[in-house]
Amino acid sequence: MRMEPMVRGDAEKYRCSGPRALAVALAVLLLALVLSAGSAPVAADEAPTAAAAAAAPAAAAPAAAAPTEPYLAKFSDINSGDTAWMLTSTALVLMMTIPGLALFYAGMVRKKNILATLMQSFAITCLVTILWWVIGYSLAFTPGSTPYLGGTGRAFFNGMVYMHDDAKLSVSHLGVTIPETVYAMFQATFAIITPALICGSFAERMKFSAMMWFMGIWLLVVYCPVAHWMWEPSGWLNATQLDFAGGTVVHINAGIAGLASALMLGKRQGLGRESMAPYNLTLTVVGASLLWVGWFGFNAGSAVASDGRAGMAFAATHIATAAAALAWMFTEWLIKGKPSVLGICSGAVAGLVAITPASGFVGPDAAVIIGAAAGVICFFSSTAVKRAFGYDDSLDAFGVHCIGGIVGALLTGALVSKEISGATGSVLLQLKGVTATLVWSFVMSIIILKLIDLTIGLRVTADEEREGLDITQHGESIE
Repeated sequence: MRMEPMVRGDAEKYRCSGPRALAVALAVLLLALVLSAGSAPVAADEAPTAAAAAAAPAAAAPAAAAPTEPYLAKFSDINSGDTAWMLTSTALVLMMTIPGLALFYAGMVRKKNILATLMQSFAITCLVTILWWVIGYSLAFTPGSTPYLGGTGRAFFNGMVYMHDDAKLSVSHLGVTIPETVYAMFQATFAIITPALICGSFAERMKFSAMMWFMGIWLLVVYCPVAHWMWEPSGWLNATQLDFAGGTVVHINAGIAGLASALMLGKRQGLGRESMAPYNLTLTVVGASLLWVGWFGFNAGSAVASDGRAGMAFAATHIATAAAALAWMFTEWLIKGKPSVLGICSGAVAGLVAITPASGFVGPDAAVIIGAAAGVICFFSSTAVKRAFGYDDSLDAFGVHCIGGIVGALLTGALVSKEISGATGSVLLQLKGVTATLVWSFVMSIIILKLIDLTIGLRVTADEEREGLDITQHGESIE
């Protein structure tokens, strides 16, 4: 149901648009974040690597504590194999957004909106990259003055250095065998795809300017804090949560924001009366295939090393994806009489989503269970549940990513292998992280969307929507 602003008429005179207004707003937001976050602790000039600490003889003096913030390391501390794998993983994860997600979504919209859908993923990639360099990485992956948000010590990548003559370079405490630049860029690709996933819920009806505002603010206000909670050792949920590669940080986070977007914008015009059939499922199949391949960087890359855990995560990811695709396909075949191309692609993505939090913590047997469960549950959430509640989650970002992420997060707590992970799981503790993310992301997304709606407006006009976003937002069309 359309949620109209309370003072729509009065707000019109306050509306502004264009890149200048966007730049001013983002600058003000960045300044506020800088002032409120507090400075990060100053990194020590030197700190022992994890490998060196592990190799110390038992009779030697007690090893220094593991580093808790970025630090300077020697060239000799860097592992070339780990670095090569992480460079590869970074490229694979970037490929998941452009071209993977861009094509996956573009194939499912109508012809008049294909270019606009491709543009969303491409523009988000550029916007998030710059914001990540300015402040996002520092807020997410450095210790701050609170357990809820990082500091500003790495703003503009300050202190992230490569010193040729001194044979030193900066290293993150979260990836001690690779250069910090590689770790920061690997995490940048996660930050890029997360807001891009949200676009699937409001496809074919949001103004491009509003989309840019929303994604930039959402990255800093929602994504960076949640990433800090879960993945930074000083984050308030880090010690209790099992989220190997982003089931909560990426998929639940983006999926529930997608639902908030769908509710705020309302349904597409003509939904239920006009054909909303995908224009070109060939693009969707290619996009899904690129997502599948790129996801090996997403999950196996999250080992931050070229080692046995990366290999196990690789295997679990592939097996779970196949199981989920088959589970969705057979469920649809049984209920609707025919297995669809869109269905098997959606099932594969559901499996990729669900195995993400578990990929470094479970073996192949558990991966099959997680994948099969996600395939069936996400099928019903994207069909029967969506129809029952009447929201227009256009391309099922909520039904696949949020629901699949919840399935994966909870099953991770139930099926985690201590032999593989070295940790024990708890469904209740996983539920704590899931709930915190759902509440924070949904509430903050609604607030951000409401503020944008009261200033520049969220949705294109009825005439623009009928004509299509390609021509009305970008002045281009596919002939």
